[in-house]
Amino acid sequence: MENLGSGCEKIFSNGDVYSGDFKGMLPHGKGKYAWSDGTVYEGEWEEGKMTGKGKIFWPSQATYEGDFSGGYLHGFGTLIDSDGSIYRGSLKMNSQHGIGRKEYPNSDVYDGCWREGVREGSGRYVWSNGNIYIGTWKNSKMSGRGVMKWSNGDLFDGFWSNGLRHGSGFYRFTDGSYYFGTWTKGLKDGPGTFYPAGTGSKHLSECNLQGHEDKKKKQPSRSSSMDSEESVIPNVKRSLSEKISSSFRWGSRRFSHKTTSMDDDWDSSSSVREMMSRERSCVLSQSFRDGQNEFPDNQTVAYEREYMQGVLIKERIRNISKLSHKTKQQLKFAKEVKRSSWVDMFEGQRSYYLRLSLQLGIRYTVGKITPVPMREVRSSDFGEQARIRMFFPRKGSKLTPPHCSIDFYWKDYCPMVFRNLRELFKLNAADYMMSICGDDGLRELCSPGKSGSLFYLSHDDRFVIKTLKKSELKVLLKMLPKYYSHVKAHDNTLITKFFGAHRISLRHGKKVRFVVMGNMFCTELRIHRRYDLKGSSHGRFTNKDEIDESTTLKDLDLAYEFQMDRSLHESLFRQLALDSAFLESQQIIDYSLLLGLHFSAPEHLKSLLEPPDSLHKAESTSDAVDGVLSGDLLIRPTSLLLVTHEPGPVSPTPGPHIRGSTLKAYSIGNKEADLLLPGTGRLRVQLGVNMPAQANHKLMQAETASTEIELFEVYDVVLYLGIIDILQQYNMRKKIEHTCKSMKFDPQSISVVEPKLYSKRFISFLEKIFPLQP
Repeated sequence: MENLGSGCEKIFSNGDVYSGDFKGMLPHGKGKYAWSDGTVYEGEWEEGKMTGKGKIFWPSQATYEGDFSGGYLHGFGTLIDSDGSIYRGSLKMNSQHGIGRKEYPNSDVYDGCWREGVREGSGRYVWSNGNIYIGTWKNSKMSGRGVMKWSNGDLFDGFWSNGLRHGSGFYRFTDGSYYFGTWTKGLKDGPGTFYPAGTGSKHLSECNLQGHEDKKKKQPSRSSSMDSEESVIPNVKRSLSEKISSSFRWGSRRFSHKTTSMDDDWDSSSSVREMMSRERSCVLSQSFRDGQNEFPDNQTVAYEREYMQGVLIKERIRNISKLSHKTKQQLKFAKEVKRSSWVDMFEGQRSYYLRLSLQLGIRYTVGKITPVPMREVRSSDFGEQARIRMFFPRKGSKLTPPHCSIDFYWKDYCPMVFRNLRELFKLNAADYMMSICGDDGLRELCSPGKSGSLFYLSHDDRFVIKTLKKSELKVLLKMLPKYYSHVKAHDNTLITKFFGAHRISLRHGKKVRFVVMGNMFCTELRIHRRYDLKGSSHGRFTNKDEIDESTTLKDLDLAYEFQMDRSLHESLFRQLALDSAFLESQQIIDYSLLLGLHFSAPEHLKSLLEPPDSLHKAESTSDAVDGVLSGDLLIRPTSLLLVTHEPGPVSPTPGPHIRGSTLKAYSIGNKEADLLLPGTGRLRVQLGVNMPAQANHKLMQAETASTEIELFEVYDVVLYLGIIDILQQYNMRKKIEHTCKSMKFDPQSISVVEPKLYSKRFISFLEKIFPLQP
């Protein structure tokens, strides 16, 4: 076999020509390859494949300059298509994948995330007519949360599905009026509220005029590239085999943008539909004005409306002399959304890189540690020095794959300890990696607290990933040996389950620390209410106007006592005592019991959507609605049933609850129990998981001649609970007093207490809300 060196030229029998460096018979190094059809590649080679930096020209006048890998467009580069469109960004295996910017022939521009050639993730699309959308995408269509601003100034902020407004949101008109409500497939559907711009009849008399002016500005434009994007990128030549005989054969790989076409009627005509709807409401409002005096300047007019598939079927006009807190927050948010939304792109890109880097790092370290034979942990497996460190360059290395993130440094803390913890929690390494590192990826959650941490949820809801402060990571690593011993000794621990601790360092950027935890609300049952309970009354309430089903409420918001099976109650408080004693030994304070409630009769939950202190009062002690009045207790028909545990029929719902014994129930003879739930099936009862109880809410107290009558409303509920926020250590008293002095606070008035007192207060509070049945 002929061995060619550098600077040689070879002409193949099919007319292809290569000139450059060789390794044996294969192009290797720098060289230029010209195909007989006119395609030309000039750049770096590695063992017969285009790998490294290079540039390729196609006969169609399309060009690409950037990174190649294994014969594919792979990495970062600039692609100019024959139609004049320009893409600059990340590519993977010939497809746009990662962060990129595309300029279309009609001057539309998209900046954001791509997935296998389609717009997916966070991104910004600017139409040539001035319309702008910033938000999330799926399969090249607007899906999820996003903001659309039309060129005439109208703006919608809310949820989308398949390119249409779908879900809750608000629409801000150019004149400053707002509509808050819900949409279904692009049409208003359900109740909503319209807030005019200004007050009194001045707005109403000008409403139709303004509507006609806006309508003139919104003639549909069908020039969007989203209608016609189905261009095909020219063939990319690559070798079919690494074994090259007498002739150097090349294959081809054809690929396309795959960005689906999308009808852009919504981009302007939907704004017209909004205006037509507003004109209709102005007619209704005008008829009201004809019989009323002008509203005082210090009053606000609001229109409560109800729509059915885009048709206004009901309207009620309200005069509000004082705006509610919720209304103020809505209007404040609406006014600020223009300013805040346009900054989201940078933050979205940074979050994208963090997610991608996190997945790459976890896949690498779990894959590296899993083949190591299982053994007991040693003292050397703990501490900050027990770690795996690795550099992940974007181009890849001998130990790491090429990727679409930016260069980053990865650190995995105590990998052997967390590997054993995952085994204790019965987590399969492959399932763990697929849940966090699978193609469906991670989704970002809004932070439920004041910590400012980022939260990510795995696509199957099994795992929560939270960013940590440096001090919190130190606490975790310091307590890890005792934590490991505690969870190993107690299968039923309620303390947060930790599966990994990691750090990402972006080049020229700050270090970001993460911890992977189990999601205790990973269940097939809907969680109707969430509470974060500390056993304190200091600031532990939620503003009434901010409460909805997704709100995490606090101690003073809890309006229930819970009664459960005697054996379940004993098991719960036995473990609470063990867990709080462990936290006390580690000087941990400020932890919480996270409590989730599933109400078995959601059709009775209308009152639950109101703030706790506004729950309806019973009008008469003799009335019983949806229940039976027995003595002084209003009891709803029971819908939960404890039965003897049977391993076979039990629901195999995945979650972080696999480890832990099945609890025994007193009501079935102290046998292991399953929970039967109508319409759901059979669920295994574990500590903190699928625990049935009755939630008692006191409705009223009344006194008769000699007795006091108490009336309760009782709901069947399923409880989910666990101890969270365990990474806050007690500060020394001198530091507290010094802080108090500097801020002119009385040291006795602050809520920080010693671990022993905190633990005692915590358990005492839980005993009140979970009283033992007589």
